[in-house]
This record gives sequence, structure tokens and C-alpha cells, in this order.
Amino acid sequence: MPDAVSLIHVKRDNARPLTAAEIRWLFTAYAAGEVADEQLAALLMAVYLNGLDGAELRAWTGEMIASGERLDLSGLDRPTVDKHSTGGVGDKVSLVLAPLVASCGAAVPMLSGRGLGHTGGTLDKLESIPGWRASLSNDELLAALASAGAVIAAAGAGLAPADRRLYALRDVTGTVESIPLIASSIMAKKIAEGTGALVLDVKTGAGAFMAERERAVQLAETMVALGEEHGVRTRALVTAMDTPLGRAAGNALEVAEAVAALSGQGPADLMEVTYALAGHMLELAGISPDDPGGDPREAIASGRALDAYRRMIKAQGGDPDAPLPVAALRREALPAPASGWVTRLDARAVGVAAWRLGAGRARKEDPVSHTAGVLCLAKPGDYVRQGDPVVELHGDDPARFGPAVAALDGALAVGGSPPAAAPLILDQVGA
Repeated sequence: MPDAVSLIHVKRDNARPLTAAEIRWLFTAYAAGEVADEQLAALLMAVYLNGLDGAELRAWTGEMIASGERLDLSGLDRPTVDKHSTGGVGDKVSLVLAPLVASCGAAVPMLSGRGLGHTGGTLDKLESIPGWRASLSNDELLAALASAGAVIAAAGAGLAPADRRLYALRDVTGTVESIPLIASSIMAKKIAEGTGALVLDVKTGAGAFMAERERAVQLAETMVALGEEHGVRTRALVTAMDTPLGRAAGNALEVAEAVAALSGQGPADLMEVTYALAGHMLELAGISPDDPGGDPREAIASGRALDAYRRMIKAQGGDPDAPLPVAALRREALPAPASGWVTRLDARAVGVAAWRLGAGRARKEDPVSHTAGVLCLAKPGDYVRQGDPVVELHGDDPARFGPAVAALDGALAVGGSPPAAAPLILDQVGA
């Protein structure tokens, strides 16, 4: 019979891989209270330092899935496919993508999260819509999915409950950044939700959780392998997050931009990433652009995608016609130091400014402001005149504007010629 101290020693000393039986015992004993939090925290640090090999990670993720229930989506009359993003600044792609892919014939059961720090959370954004609910029972989720074709909701308490306990420990023990632990945390919930296929958007760059491209690719490869090993057709795109995506960063501001995108008026960079992900999602779901209704661009041009968005919002209690909340205060900021072309607008700095205005949270229990955020008046490739403001700050608390402006110090560069176009889609992982 294993014991916690022995397993800590094995992983701490990198003596050998843990066996599937040992990992199963660990999760069972932890759930039963026979392994203390401090013991599991020590083991997590050992994993952070020494990693998990493929067999260990497969078993670890399998036990996280087995700690709870699995949704059964087999009763739906269309193929299921989901998307997950590792998070960025202005990343409202999910708000556009879920109804867009649904309007092309797939069912999209998208379980999403909340923002922390400088990256926004999809649920926080949607909660700026009057009446909209993130928390659905399994029956409500299935009903919304059947009627609207897409649902964006919080993961229920029954899905991979071990992940919540482990993440809380990682959050306070400096072990969040471990690639195998990140991959397992994400994929356990995605596999448990029952989707048939999954496309991952792994962000890299200044505004991303994984700033280094090499580590972003490693994370993508790890998650794709986990998905395939657990029977989910999985593919990943590694996408750039050096500049905010679109023009808006902040909850209601991003919902407004997403609705504009579904109406055919989306910023070019947002639409490039959205269409790329939509194409991969539909391909994995077995839907071709040549199939009737299968072309994402036509779905937006015809209004079908916007109709699907309206159905999705209504199915979760929201009013798609209600005015979105608006900030009481606006302030132009970040004046151009010279006339010329914007060559850099740092995504992390913009995200931190939006966070300081109230759009994000420092701790999971903190409230967020629906109205706070940043609008980018100019982005790389745009011409500005000396003194022109490059961003507009939105908020309700005047005391927050000073810290937000301070976050933007050094975020802008202006040059004498336009910058070369930077690719947004950097790598693809998975067949």
C-alpha cells in the first residue's frame, strides 16, 4: 500500500515515474482526507520541479476526470466540438466563435472560466448582459445546447472536482506554471464535458500566460496528446498575443465588439483568429465549408451567426436587446510621442490598465466591474500624430485612473515607417 511521504520522496528525488496505481491511490486518499493538503502541496512542488512523463500525466488526468461526473452529449443531433483559449488581452474570440460554429451545424458545449490578473474571463464578459446566467444545471445546459446549438457556461461542481482543490493548492504554493499541471487542469474539464472534438488556442507573447513561444508549443503538444489519449479529437493553434486582440479590453466593451464582429464589422485581427479556429473546429466536427450552411464567412454575412448568438444568450436568461452597461467616466491617455506609425502597443500593459480600472480581479473572490476597460484608438500599423491619444480608459472610480495610466508607461512605440505585418497564427499542433 503506498503512502504519501513515500510518493513525495519518489517524485522529489526523481527516482522513477509514479505508477498508475500509486496515482489512483493518491487521488482516492486525498478525496477521503487521508492525505493532507500540505502533503499534496509538497508533491505538487516535486511535480513542478521534475515534471510528469506521458504515462504519469495520462494517469493523473484520468484520475481528475474520474473524481467527478462526465456529461453525456450523445443525445444531440449534431456533432460536438469545443474550443479553449489559454487567455489573453482583448480575447473575446469565444463570444464570436461559439455561435458562429453553431450556425454552421455543430453543437458547441463551451465550459469557460473567469479572469484573473491582466487576462479577462469569458464568463465575466457575458455577465455584463442583463439577465445572463453562467451557472446551469446539467439538464439546463443540455436543453440550452439542444435549442441554441451553443452554450457558454461555468463548469459544474460535479466536473473534475479534484481540479478545483488542486488548483487552489497550486495557487498558493507557487506551482501554477507547471506545464503538465496546466495541461491536466484544462484537459480534465474539457474531456469530462463530453465533447467529441476540441480546438485549443494557446496564446504566446507579452500579454499571454506563456510568454515564450517554445513553452507555448510544449503546452499545446502536451494538451493535444492528452485529448487524443482520452478519445477527444484535439488540435491546437499557437497564436500571437503581443498586441491586444481587437480594439476593446474589458467586459461590456468586449461584448459590444463581439456583437459587432458577428454583424460583419469585426476588427481584422479578431476575425483572422476567429475564422482560423472556426475552420479547424468545423473540420474536426466533419463539416466542410462546401456543405450547406458550413461556411463561417457566409454565416456572418447572412446574419445566421448573429441569430445563433441571440438564441444562445436568451437560452441562458439574457436579453440580447438590452443596452450594455456604460462607464460613468472616460479619459483619453497614452499620447503619441511623435507623428508616425504605431509599431508596438504592449498587450500586458493594456491588460494591467484594464485590470486596475476594475475589469479584472487579483483574487478569485474579487468582484469585477462590467463597465471598466480600455479601448485602443490606435494599434500597430495605424498612423498617429504627435499628442494623439492612443487609448481611451473607461471606469466608474476616479481613483483607479491614475494607477491605470501608470500601467501604460512604456507600452507604446511610434516609428517613421509602418511595421511589417506580424503573423497571428504561429504554429499548429495535431493532425
